[in-house]
Amino acid sequence: MSTKTPAPAIGCHNGQTRYPAADLHTTPLGYDRSGLDIGQQLPIPPAIDLVNRLADCTQIEIALHGKLGDSLLTLSSVRAAAEWLALRHGEPVPVTVTGPHTALFARSNLARLDVIGPSDQQQAVIADRDGASARGPAAGTYLMCDPAAPPCWSTDGHAHSDLPARHYLALERRLGVRLPASGPFTPLLYARSNPRVHQLHSAHWLDGLTIAAITATSWPQLKDWGTDRFTETAERIAHHTGAPVRLLLIGAKTETDTRTTAKAEPPRGNLQILHLDGMPAEDLADLLPQTDLVLGNDTGLTHLAALARNPNGAGPQVIGLYARHSHSKWRTGLPHHHAIATTASERMHQGDLCPVRDHLDQPKDADLTAITPAAVADLATHLLAGRR
Repeated sequence: MSTKTPAPAIGCHNGQTRYPAADLHTTPLGYDRSGLDIGQQLPIPPAIDLVNRLADCTQIEIALHGKLGDSLLTLSSVRAAAEWLALRHGEPVPVTVTGPHTALFARSNLARLDVIGPSDQQQAVIADRDGASARGPAAGTYLMCDPAAPPCWSTDGHAHSDLPARHYLALERRLGVRLPASGPFTPLLYARSNPRVHQLHSAHWLDGLTIAAITATSWPQLKDWGTDRFTETAERIAHHTGAPVRLLLIGAKTETDTRTTAKAEPPRGNLQILHLDGMPAEDLADLLPQTDLVLGNDTGLTHLAALARNPNGAGPQVIGLYARHSHSKWRTGLPHHHAIATTASERMHQGDLCPVRDHLDQPKDADLTAITPAAVADLATHLLAGRR
């Protein structure tokens, strides 16, 4: 008599879910934010030296030069610093940008953002290690950001597990003042008019139900779900919805060809497929808001898809697939950013653990292929039904 091996359990998480603090390992924030007015002193002491060094700053420089995903999810620190300085000075201070993500960050909705770059003003520099190394000690007063540092905070009975919330609240605590944001804490990036996007519109690739799948990944051995699975998912969505579907497979640049290339496959019934390889992140920030759904592994371009919206706030539902890292930490905290996670990812989420920071062995239940196209298509179909 043969027995079937049970399928690995996976968890589906809606972006609107708020996690009770009692269910997760959290660090108490030390105060209830809901009981404090904006600008009110916190009932815990600030980092006095930091406050004194930042007090006279009249400008902020964004010097996040590292990985795309880490940099995007750190923009909430810029927001926190900008809001604190605005409270002190009575008006927003200028924000400038340096580094490889300048064109992308220029799309941010941060107040008084200007990409001209450093000036002779006394400035606070929001930086990662790469940015601080590039800018040097004379750039200004540094606020260093490390994605491994801030814990999963809890306050008012709820956990704040997403990385933008962690960064924002960590800086609020150090500055000692209740800041304005109540969540989501991340700034957004707004799409601009883009000739490459216009070309895709003209070729009807953005007509009807359009799905973008992020196949590019920084860690293929652990995070590559495969184009075949994304394609099967799109086929299932086409079947469930009865609608023609256009699938954009977003691939990375190669070492031998750094151009943006587009290649269409022959139609498969109701499904048409276009391979888009090597498109720069700033172009994707303009393209992805024009789609209905974005699927991707836990990578920077998937985070970008959640942050990038049209000027009216509209944009796609985004589903991230998580193998070994916490699905709640490595999300934007935005209500349209959802997750499907392996049991290993669920454990990292519950225990506020990181396999890299905590030097954990590779678990056997961190296989991304445990997430099936059927599961992704079911969640996607449910989310898309709510848009119609």
